[in-house]
Amino acid sequence: MEKTSQPVKKRGKTRSKGKGKSLKKKEKRSDFTCAQCGKSLSCKKTLNYHMRIHTGEKPYTCSQCGESFRYLTSLNKHKRTHTGETPFTCTQCGLSLNCKQSLEMHMRIHTGEKPFTCSQCGKSFSQASSRNRHMIIHNGEKTHECDQCGKAFLRASELKIHLRVHTKEKSYSCSVCGKTFKHLHTLRVHEKTYTGVREFMCFECEKTFITAIALKLHKRTHTEEKPYQCEHCDKSFRLPNTLKAHERIHTGEKPYMCSYCDKRFSRLDSLKSHEKVHTGEKPYKCLLCGKSFSWLLSLKMHEKIHSEEKPHKCANCGKRFRQLRSLKIH
Repeated sequence: MEKTSQPVKKRGKTRSKGKGKSLKKKEKRSDFTCAQCGKSLSCKKTLNYHMRIHTGEKPYTCSQCGESFRYLTSLNKHKRTHTGETPFTCTQCGLSLNCKQSLEMHMRIHTGEKPFTCSQCGKSFSQASSRNRHMIIHNGEKTHECDQCGKAFLRASELKIHLRVHTKEKSYSCSVCGKTFKHLHTLRVHEKTYTGVREFMCFECEKTFITAIALKLHKRTHTEEKPYQCEHCDKSFRLPNTLKAHERIHTGEKPYMCSYCDKRFSRLDSLKSHEKVHTGEKPYKCLLCGKSFSWLLSLKMHEKIHSEEKPHKCANCGKRFRQLRSLKIH
């Protein structure tokens, strides 16, 4: 009987071919490692995007205000601050937002999801940025000191921002009204007053807010929570800034000095209000007659002339007055 020859499989070659492929993949992966920080990326395109963090390159510029961005998606998101477009809608409360990330963050208000956890103490956060700021409490050392007032900071970027308190530098300008700001995040919050985006809602009264911190502080009006207590007296406060300002009544501290006359104040708003005496600045304008005022209270009092509103009533004769001081004189 004749034997039929069986084809011989060349296993050795096949193995070496597969090994060569996996080796090639490893080499290919290592080609997309950032030379600056050592981070590995999935492809050349993502490496090029990543490198812009180190080079500072921002090739995409807004035609409305001239602000530049690293990524096209960031530019498209920014453009909606000018157009007021809010294409992303919450299925729970109907709130419309200008980007997908804002909607995802907003949804955590409804779900209560806090996916970002501190590895040191286990505290959870709804945003990665909040968790990262918190982590500094555990491992941060304040090495960056202000040469003006001695205040120390964890990061050089924080010191840079703080220095604007002394220099009065306001680098960020609103493209709608021209108002300038020391901090970019303050400008971003201000811009939302024009777009109407108020993505944070209180479920007690359905009032909406531009920022999460504003909502958190507002909630204390319902709970009557006052976690900040004065160490000099029994008075408690909802806000840490209010406590700090109150404590200056006890200490006599007046850290805010007028740059025109050396007069000092315990509160920043008091200083700003006072400096208008020197500058003649009148930022509050009546929409009905165009008259301008240095203080918001003065504008509100003036607006009553147009509305004919007289909220102050005499308990004896019933006569009404626009201003409380007019009632007291009467």
